[in-house]
Amino acid sequence: FEGLGHQASVDYIKSLGITSVELLPVHWFPDDQHLLDRGLKNFWGYNTLGFFAPASRYYGPAGIAGFRDMVRAFHDAGIEVILDVVYNHTAEGNELGPTLSFKGIDNFSYYRTMPDQHRYYINDTGTGNTVNTSHPRVLQMVMDSLRYWAQAMHVDGFRFDLGTILGREPEGFDPRGGFFDAVTQDPVLSKLKLIGEPWDIGPGGYQVGGFPPGWGEWNDKYRDTVREYWKGDNVSNDFAARLLGSGDLYDLRGRRPWSSVNFITAHDGFTLNDLVSYNEKHNEANGEDNNDGHNDNRSCNYGEEGPT
Repeated sequence: FEGLGHQASVDYIKSLGITSVELLPVHWFPDDQHLLDRGLKNFWGYNTLGFFAPASRYYGPAGIAGFRDMVRAFHDAGIEVILDVVYNHTAEGNELGPTLSFKGIDNFSYYRTMPDQHRYYINDTGTGNTVNTSHPRVLQMVMDSLRYWAQAMHVDGFRFDLGTILGREPEGFDPRGGFFDAVTQDPVLSKLKLIGEPWDIGPGGYQVGGFPPGWGEWNDKYRDTVREYWKGDNVSNDFAARLLGSGDLYDLRGRRPWSSVNFITAHDGFTLNDLVSYNEKHNEANGEDNNDGHNDNRSCNYGEEGPT
């Protein structure tokens, strides 16, 4: 945290014209056993265990104060700090995973389980478990965590990983459900920047354009259309619609133009350089036999696979 908040780092980021930085997960997370067995580490942090504790691996000499100092340094430079947060699942995995926290406290309250076989978890996240934000005490925990990071750590907003999960009620996704309603009514959180990743892998999980007013959403239709346009596909009409704010998705229910968070690349998938270097993904280095990641990246190698 202190390195990111160093004046040289802040000055460089400001010189690029950046007005907001979004940090990948900083909540405390472990290195999963299957990674340690391969001599690897959890590099991104999308497997939270402590929703109120910064990841100690990022501490400098100042400890937790270094996080606040980093936020203050960005604010002094006129730059906002947004956190990528993972409230959709935890590091405890499926029924074979370790009991580290919530499983031992109240397994059936904190997680969604199969109705007819409570030993097994509903896996709408693809990670083995799904946090049950429709339970009042679980929702309270999530809200308390968000307020902690806003009030004690002074961050300016949140990007919610697999955000559809947070809107899942027993009958399915509901943009007027408990989580969204609680955030809308909260005097602290309702004033922050709120960005959802509007999908998960459960039934009806793709919810681009489906979040309530006041929320921004990652717009994957913008991402895919721009990539297709770059490589010469006949998508001019779609390209124009995306540049004009994706009104087909957001011109309803009081949504605003900023509801569409336009992006071309992110931490997931291909980099900008990959998009013009590879036709296929090449994720062999993590030891998972190139099975992870999307196969359709709307990329083009322009004649030769790899850097040329």
